Amino acid sequence: MSQVLEKAFEDELCAYLAAHGWLYSLNDAGYDRQRALFPEDVFAWLEETQPGELAKKVKPSTSETAQAKAREGILTRLSAVLDKGQAGAGGSLQVLRTGFKDVPASYQMMQKRPEQAINPTVNARYAANRLRVMRQVHYSAKNQNSIDLVLFVNGIPVATIELKTDFTQNVGDAKKQYMKDRAPAGEPLLGFGTRALVHFAVSNDEVWMTTKLAGDDTVFLPFNRGDAGHRGNGPDEDGGSPATYLWRDVLDRDQFLDILGKFMHYEESKRTDPATKKVTISHTLIFPRFHQLDAVTKIVADAKVNGAGQRYLIQHSAGSGKTRSIAWTAHRLATLHDADNGKVFDSVIVVTDRNVLDAQLQEAVKQIESTSGVVATISPNEAAKASFGSKSAYLAKTLESGQLIIVVTIQTFPFVLEALQENQSLKGRRFAVIADEAHSSQTGQTATKLKQVLTAQEAAALDDGGGVDVEAILAAEAKAKADTRNITFVAFTATPKPKTLEMFGTPDGDGLPRPFHLYTMAQAIEEGFILDVLRSYTTYSTAWELATKAGKGQVTISTRDAAGELVDESAATKGLMRWVKLHPTNIAQKVQIIVEHFEANVKGLLGGRAKAMVVTDSRVAAVRYKTAMDAYIAKQGYTDYTSLVAFSGDVDDQETAAGSKLTNTDGKFTEASMNPSAGDLRTAFKKPEYRVMIVANKFQTGFDEPLLCAMYVDRQLSGVTAVQTLSRLNRAYPGKDATMILDFVNDADDILAAFKPYYEEAEIVATTDPNLLHDLQGRLDQSGIFTFEEIDAVVTAYVTTAGNNKIAGALQPVKHRFVTAYNQAVQSGDKVTQDELDMFRKDVSTFVKLHDFLSQIVDFGDTDVEKHAIFFRLLAPHIRGRQTSTHIDLSEVTLANIKQKEHATQKLDLTTGESVKLNPVTAAGSAKKHDPKLVLLQELIAKLNEQFAGEDFGTHQVQSWVLSLIEEMKTDPVLKAQAVVNSQDQFLSSKTLKDNLLIAVASTDAAQSRMAELFNNKGSIEQSMLTLLGELLYLDLHGND
Repeated sequence: MSQVLEKAFEDELCAYLAAHGWLYSLNDAGYDRQRALFPEDVFAWLEETQPGELAKKVKPSTSETAQAKAREGILTRLSAVLDKGQAGAGGSLQVLRTGFKDVPASYQMMQKRPEQAINPTVNARYAANRLRVMRQVHYSAKNQNSIDLVLFVNGIPVATIELKTDFTQNVGDAKKQYMKDRAPAGEPLLGFGTRALVHFAVSNDEVWMTTKLAGDDTVFLPFNRGDAGHRGNGPDEDGGSPATYLWRDVLDRDQFLDILGKFMHYEESKRTDPATKKVTISHTLIFPRFHQLDAVTKIVADAKVNGAGQRYLIQHSAGSGKTRSIAWTAHRLATLHDADNGKVFDSVIVVTDRNVLDAQLQEAVKQIESTSGVVATISPNEAAKASFGSKSAYLAKTLESGQLIIVVTIQTFPFVLEALQENQSLKGRRFAVIADEAHSSQTGQTATKLKQVLTAQEAAALDDGGGVDVEAILAAEAKAKADTRNITFVAFTATPKPKTLEMFGTPDGDGLPRPFHLYTMAQAIEEGFILDVLRSYTTYSTAWELATKAGKGQVTISTRDAAGELVDESAATKGLMRWVKLHPTNIAQKVQIIVEHFEANVKGLLGGRAKAMVVTDSRVAAVRYKTAMDAYIAKQGYTDYTSLVAFSGDVDDQETAAGSKLTNTDGKFTEASMNPSAGDLRTAFKKPEYRVMIVANKFQTGFDEPLLCAMYVDRQLSGVTAVQTLSRLNRAYPGKDATMILDFVNDADDILAAFKPYYEEAEIVATTDPNLLHDLQGRLDQSGIFTFEEIDAVVTAYVTTAGNNKIAGALQPVKHRFVTAYNQAVQSGDKVTQDELDMFRKDVSTFVKLHDFLSQIVDFGDTDVEKHAIFFRLLAPHIRGRQTSTHIDLSEVTLANIKQKEHATQKLDLTTGESVKLNPVTAAGSAKKHDPKLVLLQELIAKLNEQFAGEDFGTHQVQSWVLSLIEEMKTDPVLKAQAVVNSQDQFLSSKTLKDNLLIAVASTDAAQSRMAELFNNKGSIEQSMLTLLGELLYLDLHGND
């Protein structure tokens, strides 16, 4: 039974390390407790790598006693520098990276793995690094406590390990031992950053770690690989215990030295007390979490072998520490060399909207490289500092100089493209582009332009007066799009869309794109880095009744013909719904629910610091929510907090502006006018007086405020938008163990379905068929709107840069042909032709979008495709369709009654049911144009009200019943003939219409039986159905003939 004991576990771990490049001490003989050093390795390292420097202190000509005293002096000096810690520019990490001085000598205490293997001296020094594992180290001068394992680099302790075998204990016992029996006070080995940099709690099954021991306040983080996208560790691929990866992979000699030399760093944070204004500075020692280390290591290894031109999709959940992962990836790729010692990338371009990334990247790289100037940020301020008049000029100079890392925001990205296009000296260089949250910003025309600029192939300059081979230029352009050998894309995202998967994913054995690396939402939740925001989800429904100012009598409406004014049902429904949604009474009711819920359930959380967010669907709604909320808070006497509102631009809402003091001088609302004295909203929201933020299309992505505990949703959410918006709540914070969502709009099942694809690995059921583009091109070619000669003329003018007028002139015949045909169709009432032209216009737009996507993952090898893409892109702005949306007059509508109804709070369980996969593009263009159903305004109001009447019918049931009746009645040839030859009034008076309606009702399915009963029992329903269905049927049959 001895083999299941902890000693056997120690034996096997140490034996493995000893066989793989580590020195091995069976016990702590020779360990200096007072200094927390292993002198034997300190001097063995110095003697082998720096004998000249060592001789300056330990002079060979002196006696053994003098030499021993000199050695003691070196150890004392080394210990003193280590004891200073990071704050004093000492500590073990600093000493290992930069060495220490002991006049007149200077010593290096570690050699990082060189990026190039061309310097024999550096290579030999790297090989001389002495990595040692020592067992049962009695570390204290105050007691006989011992730590299971201590890891040393050149005599300096850098890590400790407490082992527990799961046969007798578990990893929790190891953590408890650190917290209860490893007090760091007065212990050099355990001081923060002074000696051991990381402490591992290890069992057969799990690994946890911390960089700072603090008794019961010690915070351990999981250092596990994950188990099929969940917490813990799965089976080991070599048949060992699940934690085998720690000593086999992480403590691999090269990997461990890379962690010390190229990953670990300190982060400084400043916090200002809002009451005293006192600034507190704290330092955190960052050791990479396993998925961060694994992702960066695998990206670098693959890029080293395969060079530029690769694509890596990194699906890392919120809470994964993407900012640090991006920083490490950028640094490692910027200094990467291949097996032939050639530099893989000239520069790394980081595209992000994270303001914090720049600062963290700068600081991390500075510590790792011990130099400044490695990272350049392209911004107006930085350009001015460098004495450049513009960002473009600064960027061009930065790229030309071979700057290792260049950080740009998405807003600055157009300047990047412009500078690269104009700078001929950059041709043929290789770049890595790291995209933070890689959705549309890197997958559309923007990325295509980037690749066109950076490709090594360049169009030949035209000789004065000479010709141009358009085919050759197009062939090069087509090849460059799909075969970007000089650019590597690394895309970090928590919620990859189907197109993102196809663009950046790595094909699996079945050819389906998969993430190159994965850290799931499920694992992040289970490990406690983020919260499950769906655990407490409450939905509300709004019941309302509309009336007209004329009451039940007929409303006078301006008419178009004898049938009365007709409005598009979809437009009218949206108009009415929006009118109701923005109605002051509706918003006031919701504000009361929100504020009182906040008062009762949220306000006291996190020591009275918890905050909430209200998500609205428009800027007008945000303005009205802000106005109503401030008024309600004041009315109720809740004087200890107020709200902020976030939106872009200005809002002209005269109804709300009347009497308001929150407008600007033009009488409009702006973010600044509605938040007087707030300044930057991100900073302001951290202040204690601002507890609620109302947003309209701002701060719904990329906004991290860990104090957010509740969200009130009054906006339709779906797909990725739903996940990103609600995930603003998921940031962990001490004492924050749950979140709350009140949703006035969305269905709980729809929200759960939106989260499902991203809970574990995002998968796609198939890839987009590139032949869709050819099929769509074929349909467009048959339209008769253009000729192939006209395509050639337009493309030649464009490719040869003939100028604006030449391109416009080449397009004019096509534009004229389309516009003339469209106007004639409208004037003659030729709806069929008008629909065909509308479909042509939409198909042109679809072709351009589909081409931009597919051309980045497929080499069509076809200049004809490129010709069409250029032609359609230039044509699209000139054939925009007529705006046919109908103005809906709501002046006669009043809100008779409205009520918010709360439904049960529920937990939306992401762990149950099957995973949901994403769908690719499956069809392109030529969908049938929406044929509006036309209804009288008064009838539309009545129909909407009926949804909230006494009967418990769902909207879909009523709709399916009506549609089934229409389809049944359309089969009657007599009705069709009557509709074709008669007027609408004549058709409505037809006895055949009534007879067919009765027959259709009688023949419907059993699921509609209750409706049929009501129809047969209530004459008023029969009469209204007869008229309404008659009109719908007439318009359908009469228009189809």
